[in-house]
Amino acid sequence: MTDLSTTTAPPAPKPASAVLDDAHVGDIRGALGTIRHDDTAPRRGLSAKLKTLLAIVGPGLIVMVGDNDAGAFGTYTQAGQNYGTSLLWTLLLLVPVLYVNQEMVLRLGAVTGVGHARLILERFGKFWGAFSVIDLFLLNALTIVTEFIGITLAVGYLGLPKVPSVLLAAVIVVLAASTGSFRRFERTAIALCAGSLLLVPIYFLVHPPAAQMAHDFVVPGLPQHSQLSDVMLLIIAIVGTTVAPWQLFFQQSYVIDKRITPRFMGYEKADLWLGIVVVVVGAAAMMGFCAAAFAGHGEFGHFTDAEDVAAGLTKYAGRTAGVLFAIALLDASIIGASAVSLSTAYAIGDVMGLKHSLHRGVRSAKGFYAVFAGLILAAAVIVVVPGSPLGLLTEGVQTLAGVLLPSASVFLLLLCNDKAVLGPWVNGRAMNAFTSVVVAVLVALSIILTAAVLFPHISSDAILDIMGVCGVAGILALGYAEARRRRKGWALAAPVDRTGKEDWRMPPLDHLPKPILSTGRKVGLTALRTYLLAAMVLVAVRIVQLALGH
Repeated sequence: MTDLSTTTAPPAPKPASAVLDDAHVGDIRGALGTIRHDDTAPRRGLSAKLKTLLAIVGPGLIVMVGDNDAGAFGTYTQAGQNYGTSLLWTLLLLVPVLYVNQEMVLRLGAVTGVGHARLILERFGKFWGAFSVIDLFLLNALTIVTEFIGITLAVGYLGLPKVPSVLLAAVIVVLAASTGSFRRFERTAIALCAGSLLLVPIYFLVHPPAAQMAHDFVVPGLPQHSQLSDVMLLIIAIVGTTVAPWQLFFQQSYVIDKRITPRFMGYEKADLWLGIVVVVVGAAAMMGFCAAAFAGHGEFGHFTDAEDVAAGLTKYAGRTAGVLFAIALLDASIIGASAVSLSTAYAIGDVMGLKHSLHRGVRSAKGFYAVFAGLILAAAVIVVVPGSPLGLLTEGVQTLAGVLLPSASVFLLLLCNDKAVLGPWVNGRAMNAFTSVVVAVLVALSIILTAAVLFPHISSDAILDIMGVCGVAGILALGYAEARRRRKGWALAAPVDRTGKEDWRMPPLDHLPKPILSTGRKVGLTALRTYLLAAMVLVAVRIVQLALGH
């Protein structure tokens, strides 16, 4: 007898995921809200969309505010104290660069579920995978030292004891991230982000001329009666402190750890814009109130460090301005140390197959927390040990950041054009054109910075010559690529089919086809490898010379 009763079909199997740590799958438990993993309902109405945005806010905001760290405080206040508001326009030019770079990594994170360092390892081989992790580790370790230097400057102005304050800050940073609760960490981080807004009341206490600031923000210009080479190097420092390699690794991994998927891409982009606005407002405020406070006084044009900036604000704008600046510096240094350390711990966990999530407690992610806490505590000890070469370490950070940033941007661009990795989420033509220009500019700035380290008295003419050579080389490379395309009869890339992208995720890494690199890309990567190795050797030689007093 035939059974005519209806039976329930088995559920369709879920597609295999590339996520490396199972703690990266589940409910989104943000600082300001929760989104259940099985909540796929459309967001209709302003209230529902606002609640979703509040739950998503975090990665973009934290990475951007973390970028306004101790090094950024030094760079922006130096620009204001030495050159007034004449370099404000650099911040406006950096806005699209910041957005494009960080939008690409948040896309990689949400779509792949795999961290930046692991993707480089899998798609470009062991050399570049090891290089990306080792250079990130070295650069971040030095950067964290500069964060604790910022803490010493802040507590020094506030009259607090240096050694206990630094060690206490280190313990607070470690404990905040080691509770096993992602939500608890993010709430702490967002509270620190709110602390960065202390720069705004300083602006109103000093009240720099708003019309002049608005003009200098949108009209590019160079300070009069200043050495072009000094100004150029400061502009490079502004770029380097605003677009840092650790940001790429941190945001991609943090998006994954927060369990954000492509469904919430629009909300995460809004979060990124929020962070960009906060960082630009803070940077502009620092340039503006330093320009106004020091104008017409002996300190104008003679920047030393952030502690002297706080003292100068007290002298010319009142004690409240100085105290607020010192607290903001302390706040920025702590959030910077946290974010930079986490980017390293995430990358090492990704590459080495360690459990690496803030959702895990110390017992279930020992290696992850050991890297994080080890970097923090080592940096704190270096700063408090008498005789530590802090000035040399600070110079090392600036130099390594400039040397290594082009490689990070190159791999970011290549990954975002890898259809096996991003499928319908790959870059379009306009994004590739803009990002290629950004990478070319970063390479030129990196070469100038490396040359300035090797030849501290480099002339303005030499800097202009380097820029000219880089420009000609870029045009020739573009012309060669186009001529080769025409000779081979290759068609321009077809528009990307975005159908079904909301549900597309990268397959597991061992399911991906082996990447095929064109001859042009192989030549480019070989040239990049040669430049990086040569630049790092020369920089190392220069740093040794400085350490020996030559």
